[in-house]
Amino acid sequence: MTPYNWNFPYSWPRKPVLAANVVATTQPLAAQAGLRMMLQGGNAVDAILATAITLTLVEPVSNGIGSDLFAILWDGKELHGINSSGRSPEGWTPEYFEKLYPGQKAMPTRGWNTVTVPGCIAGWKMLSERFGKLPFEKLFEPAIGYGRNGFLVSPTIARQWAIQAKELHVQPGYAEAFMPNGRPPAAGEIFSFPDHAATLEKIAATKGEAFYRGEIAEKLAAHSAKHGGVMKTSDLAAHQSDWTAPMEVGYRGYTVHELPPNGQGIVALIALGILEQFDVSSFPVDSADSLHLQIEAVKLAFADARRFVADLDWMDIKPEALLDRDYLKSRARLIDMKKAQDFGHGTPPKGGTVYLTAADAGGMMVSLIQSNYMGFGSGVVVPGTGVSLQNRGSTFVHTPGHPNQVAPRKRPYQTIIPGFMTKDGKPVMSFGVMGGTMQPQGHVQVVVRIADYNQNPQAASDGPRFRVVQGMEVNVEGGLAGSVLEELTRRGHKLAELKEGYMDFGSAQMIWKMDNGGGYLAASDPRRDGQAVGF
Repeated sequence: MTPYNWNFPYSWPRKPVLAANVVATTQPLAAQAGLRMMLQGGNAVDAILATAITLTLVEPVSNGIGSDLFAILWDGKELHGINSSGRSPEGWTPEYFEKLYPGQKAMPTRGWNTVTVPGCIAGWKMLSERFGKLPFEKLFEPAIGYGRNGFLVSPTIARQWAIQAKELHVQPGYAEAFMPNGRPPAAGEIFSFPDHAATLEKIAATKGEAFYRGEIAEKLAAHSAKHGGVMKTSDLAAHQSDWTAPMEVGYRGYTVHELPPNGQGIVALIALGILEQFDVSSFPVDSADSLHLQIEAVKLAFADARRFVADLDWMDIKPEALLDRDYLKSRARLIDMKKAQDFGHGTPPKGGTVYLTAADAGGMMVSLIQSNYMGFGSGVVVPGTGVSLQNRGSTFVHTPGHPNQVAPRKRPYQTIIPGFMTKDGKPVMSFGVMGGTMQPQGHVQVVVRIADYNQNPQAASDGPRFRVVQGMEVNVEGGLAGSVLEELTRRGHKLAELKEGYMDFGSAQMIWKMDNGGGYLAASDPRRDGQAVGF
């Protein structure tokens, strides 16, 4: 028996897929690329990697060859985490940015001076070598085929593409790569990218060495120098991805797992640890009381994350201190059910992203996320390579002494987070909700819907969401009752209802392991082109 009901109370038309082998992600062609690997004898890792590689081509608005990557994997016996995010160039001193951008309080958001070393390729290699079954080169075949032969651009991606192109066409290499015929491709048009395909072939043949130490690395460094950046071949060669143990918090009998900083997964754990102090299910689902409580818990969690979360080597507290039970209880006591608040950080005890998930009949489950950040990331595309680069360095701060202050060879605060749930030491669900700062908020909201309100994963994905912006500002999705919005406003929340906010409220993909040993339920968020597939 499942711990949730099979009702689908929301108006979205999508239903879950139940099968022994499943893949779910934001783009159908990529999901099917993963399924192809399983049909050829591959496991969930082979499927997730083929999906991830294909996504760099068929959903370029959200990720690319120059992305970062994080993953949580259940190998059939235990959980493993991988942090494949990159570090800043050696030349990124505080003085460098002060001289380049005098008086500017925030980091730039586009161009070479936002690009940290991309990590996703190293992550692909590490996952494949340790857990994959198929040859590394085979995982690239679907993406290379789409790069050379082209694919039909969907209406959703065409719309996102057009919005981004208005800003990014001035960035070096962007228009040549992503505006064929002088404009972004329209819905239904074929987009091919031979340079991208050729680079994937080199990465596949060298197991990533060409990107970090060979021909591609040299092209990246030369392009950086030409356009005002300081990324060097030595920065690329120094990249190191890391296996890491996930962090966890208990919630309603489940254990929710997130990767430790520099990612913001700890935000979801803090918020759930605060909500654990309340009887959330005593309030009706989607009611003002339930939403108010979740919003306030998320605000408390972000207040701490903005002060303390950074590269683990630079944090001035241990991440575990933020999950201390007594500390979470003290933070929970700050919530006033009658009014909204703008919280500051506490004093802990001293001591435009893609999400994809796959699971196979052998019991392996993978939760993976990769991203360029802010749509096409930096907007920079290196000519002749198809490499579009992330802008993760834009999340550094200039505040002297802050653990996330920009510095050489340092990982910035990362928004992309994969999630995982277990119960009594056994896997329950791999999940993620893409979308910048929406990600931990989305994790909290889908977990609450499942654990407190017994909604099935598809319904938990479909339900209307909120998004804490900053201070008292909260965006809410269409679908919540007018009386609920009025009551939240009365309590002091400054609400903005975004009826067409598909880019603002994230996109969830979830795989739930059925307890009868018969396979999985895979759910894909209807807010995007996503698809769950299986056999």
